[in-house]
Amino acid sequence: MSRLPLTLTIALSVLALAWFVSLRQSALFLVGVGMGGILAGARFGFTTGWRRLIEQRDASGVVAQLGLLAVAAAISMPLLAYFPNDLMAALGPPSVSLLIGAFVFGAAMQIADGCGSGTLYKAGMGIPLNMAILPMFVIGSFLGSAHLDRWLSLGATPPVGLVNEVGPLGAFGLTLVGLVVIGGLALAWSRGGNQDTPRWLDRRLLIAGAGLALLAVLNLLLAGQPWGVVYGFGLWGAKIATTAGLFDPTANAFWSQPGNFNALGQTVFLDVTTITNLGILAGALWISARKTLSPAPLTGRQWVIGLLAGFLLGYSSRLAFGCNVGAMVSGISTGSLHGWIWVALAFCGSLIGVRMRRRFGF
Repeated sequence: MSRLPLTLTIALSVLALAWFVSLRQSALFLVGVGMGGILAGARFGFTTGWRRLIEQRDASGVVAQLGLLAVAAAISMPLLAYFPNDLMAALGPPSVSLLIGAFVFGAAMQIADGCGSGTLYKAGMGIPLNMAILPMFVIGSFLGSAHLDRWLSLGATPPVGLVNEVGPLGAFGLTLVGLVVIGGLALAWSRGGNQDTPRWLDRRLLIAGAGLALLAVLNLLLAGQPWGVVYGFGLWGAKIATTAGLFDPTANAFWSQPGNFNALGQTVFLDVTTITNLGILAGALWISARKTLSPAPLTGRQWVIGLLAGFLLGYSSRLAFGCNVGAMVSGISTGSLHGWIWVALAFCGSLIGVRMRRRFGF
């Protein structure tokens, strides 16, 4: 398939956004295209990287993710400190909601073979299961947002931002120590396998991780907030439910908040998360134009389980205040304590999810 029609469509979309919406949204769309191109081109999968470490003792994917976090944090934390009125961190409250949501998300993403960004780029590449999971992700994310106040009532503490608590240098130092510890554990695990040479370094993934980090920082500068995925999904679901008369946002604790309520009344093209999500889809589609994909056929049982996992991805990611992007990448790189909690619980969930994935024959 020729890439020329896709290139022209993307170019026209950029121009249309610049003319009818804003230059910022046009630029954010291009950032999303770059993200989708890197994710699809390098097959940079957060879910896959964790699964390869667990099953094959291959630490290369996790090491690349740690590199992404280090680069993003090194640039984002000083920016947040110097421009506190213009940029915001991806802060989430440590809570029962976070613990349960992160664990469930970690398990579900292994069954669905994709987190938020993974579902997007694989759907853009035309992988049938991920294309079907995407609307289930939207429904789950919307319902999770609608129920969030009930989950937070089970117990929550105020968000903790390391940049505010110890300054940008202290925050980056603590973050670097945490990344080194995780890297050491991953390398130790990789050396426990049967392979003669432990797998821990993949140059292609390292370069892709660095590229994603720079684009995440650019997203922060343009949008004024860190890279996110799942909020856009919840917004899509809320707008559909509201338009259909099935949902009253004024009666809901989450969607009656001024920022969320205003987003419901505006075109989705003004939402920064939606724009980058659409860009990721477009970038992945552009990459897939030169690739022939032949995913293994699924049984009816696998389809049902996969779709259920997609719904749980959406619901749990809202409870956990993000996915691998919003909670892990953006949370940790901007100094949020909840990002570290998310990683610990999501990895524990992935240990279960990998077993369930094998059990159901994926």
